[in-house]
Amino acid sequence: MSVLFGRWNFAGEPVAPAYIEKVSKLLCPYGPDRSGCYSAAGVSITHCAFHTTKESRAEVQPHISASGMVIAWDGRLDNRPELLGSLRDVLGDGSTDVAIVAAAYERWGTKCLGELLGDWALAIWNPDARSLLLAKDFIGTRHLFYAFDKDQVAWSTILDPLVSFADETLALDEEYLAGLISFFPAAHRTPYLGIHAVPPSSFVLLRPGECSVEKYWDFDSRKQICYPADADYEQHFRSVFAQAVKRRLRSDRPVLAELSGGMDSSSIVCMADAVLADGAAETPRLDTVSYYNDSEPDWNERPYFRKVEERRKRIGCHIEVGTPESAELASDPGPFAAAPYSRRRSSERTRAFKACLASQGNRVVLCGIGGDEFMGGVPTAVPELMDLLARAQFTTLARQLTAWALNQRKPWTHLLLEAARGFFPVSMVGVPKYLRPPKWLNPDFVKRQRDALRAYPSRVNLFGPLPSFQECLFTIDALRRQLACSFLSPEPLYEKRFPYLDRTLLEFICAIPRAQLVRPGERRSLMRRALVGIVPDEVLNRKRKAFAVRSPTTAICTQWARLIRECGETTSEALGILNASAFSTEVDEAGRGRLVQIVRMSRMLEIESWLRAIYGQGTLKSSSARAGRGRATPRQTGPAIGEPAHKSSAS
Repeated sequence: MSVLFGRWNFAGEPVAPAYIEKVSKLLCPYGPDRSGCYSAAGVSITHCAFHTTKESRAEVQPHISASGMVIAWDGRLDNRPELLGSLRDVLGDGSTDVAIVAAAYERWGTKCLGELLGDWALAIWNPDARSLLLAKDFIGTRHLFYAFDKDQVAWSTILDPLVSFADETLALDEEYLAGLISFFPAAHRTPYLGIHAVPPSSFVLLRPGECSVEKYWDFDSRKQICYPADADYEQHFRSVFAQAVKRRLRSDRPVLAELSGGMDSSSIVCMADAVLADGAAETPRLDTVSYYNDSEPDWNERPYFRKVEERRKRIGCHIEVGTPESAELASDPGPFAAAPYSRRRSSERTRAFKACLASQGNRVVLCGIGGDEFMGGVPTAVPELMDLLARAQFTTLARQLTAWALNQRKPWTHLLLEAARGFFPVSMVGVPKYLRPPKWLNPDFVKRQRDALRAYPSRVNLFGPLPSFQECLFTIDALRRQLACSFLSPEPLYEKRFPYLDRTLLEFICAIPRAQLVRPGERRSLMRRALVGIVPDEVLNRKRKAFAVRSPTTAICTQWARLIRECGETTSEALGILNASAFSTEVDEAGRGRLVQIVRMSRMLEIESWLRAIYGQGTLKSSSARAGRGRATPRQTGPAIGEPAHKSSAS
């Protein structure tokens, strides 16, 4: 994981050295290993490296190709051997990833982007064509932001320099905040109007006065996998899952894997051990880190992650978890944070994790995000029944309706209606309860941002690809939105990798029949069948990992009371987002043990804390902005969202 930044003044005037120096100070903590800079004809590109593979240590970036194009790359190529085979006339086996990307782009142009498997972000400056190309991988595991106007464009893999040293005034993006409260904002949005994120699976082409966005790759609904027996699906799954894990074990240092005791993390660790035992992995060792909290009576994960530790005959790092960091609302705004959830928080958990990384030399952490979403973690019959409806397979539909109705103890008519409603727009069938906006939001805000608050609802096309394929794409889009809001901090610094978001694995999942993933009474059916003998039976056969955790509720009640005591009116209420009185009522309900929207409440507190910080520190300024620690009286918190909000003299 490296960071890059660039600026192009269209008129050709050099970028001020003082400006580059300030930007470099922001970048260096994210890329402490090596830095490089390119400067010519009004263009300046800076790259700071954080090495995680042996090949990356030989990289010199920005990289200049044979034709003179300048390339800055942050990523890991998973299909190096295949690409090297196609480019053997110009590359050797030891070529760096950025050299492979440069040669591929020289030969195939933008068509090469769809062939780059892995986690990556890329910027290519073409001095001959006077154009800039920005692109990132299909799922969006890497960030790449840009700000574009008539005079210049600036781009970066972290938001901070684009916000801190903006030439134009900035305003908060209301839709981003609405999405963050609910099911995450669209992946191309940022907290600021005028600063954009490169969409996943897309490239942005910029020229003076021109900016275009184009998708370079997408899943193919025509690819369908049909085998005669379950065993064939199981073998194929083991193969692509092992490959997904092996790709993410590419590191010249020990890799650390999160081990929670659930099926996702346990499967990653056990499959990684199998890959290591075969001598097929580059990393010298796999370590694990597990979290526990003895104060939570319903959270007893230790018996399960210990089963995995017993199988691998190694004890990992165990960290006790206290109050969730996302629920903290510090009185001191702390250091600058360009976005919610990007603040550096010092806690016992963070310090323990940093010590774990340092003691073992880990720079890569494996994460199980995506397993629950794509492997059939939610035991629903809807996608399968929709497939049968769309293909008019009524005999099979009747049989499956009966089987699912008996399993879920529901009338088969209810299941049929549930499946059928997916083909109709929300305006006809209504909004599901879990998608309805919280009652403690300002009604005008809800009216303006209805789509973002409802997770951008879209219906299944009856005459399009298989409904289960369309549902898979909806899930992929949701994961893209989630990743777009996930910011890594340089304290501690590490690269996060996601085996379940491997493109080859997801193509397989999208192509197989839905009945392989979930069956009546068989959640994660394919995964459980395929991993017998690899993952301990106690983990494979455990019930769904779901429990009630008390600490977030306690933290929300405590922090909300302190916020009201310190500030009176909240920043988000003054901006027309929150109804503080209704939120207080919800907090009281939570304190009495009632069922509340705890995740959304926690996110609202994070947004409130972040808004207080950026206004309190003067990051967003206006004639009515708050001073000092950020106390406010009604309608005096700062500009309404959408008004000019920030001006920096650093340029």
